This record gives sequence, C-alpha cells and structure tokens, in this order.
Amino acid sequence: MADVLRKIKQTEREAARKLSAAKDEASKIVSDARKKSTELVSKASDDSVSTTQATLDSARDEASKSADKVLKEGAKSVDAISSTAEKNQSKAVDHILKTMSSL
Repeated sequence: MADVLRKIKQTEREAARKLSAAKDEASKIVSDARKKSTELVSKASDDSVSTTQATLDSARDEASKSADKVLKEGAKSVDAISSTAEKNQSKAVDHILKTMSSL
C-alpha cells in the first residue's frame, strides 16, 4: 500500500513538473507572439510612412511639372499678345488720330 501511495505521489510530482513546463512554454509562445506582433505593426507603420512619403513626393513633382507647363503657356500667351499689340500699335495710333481729326 505504501508503494502505491509513493507511486501516486511520484506521478503527481511528474504531472506537476510537466504542467509547469507546459505553462512556461505557453508563456514563451505568447511572449514571442506579442514581440512578433509588435515588430509587424512597427514595420507596417514604417512601410506606410515610406509609401505615403513617396506618394507625396510624386504628387509634388507632378504639381511642379504642371505649374511649369502653365507658366510656359502663360508666357507664350503674353508674348503673343505683346507681339500683336506692337504690330497693331501704329494702326491704333493712326485710327485714334484719324478719329480725333474728324471731330
């Protein structure tokens, strides 16, 4: 009978050791999962910032190109108007003088 009790106690101790080891392993798995999760979130955040910055840089570049194009087109229009005005200046002066002299 004492032998049976000793074996039961031994089995209980062995079961307690296995339970403790399983709890330790579970804690390690949870800890590792949390660490990995934090790393993934951090990497995703960094990637998001990088992607957003690249998108902003691209948009600024496109806006700058569009602004340069509009500026060049505006300068062409101003040059064309100035050229036409210079060509028509003498005609306008003649017309004004003719109109004033007929009064």
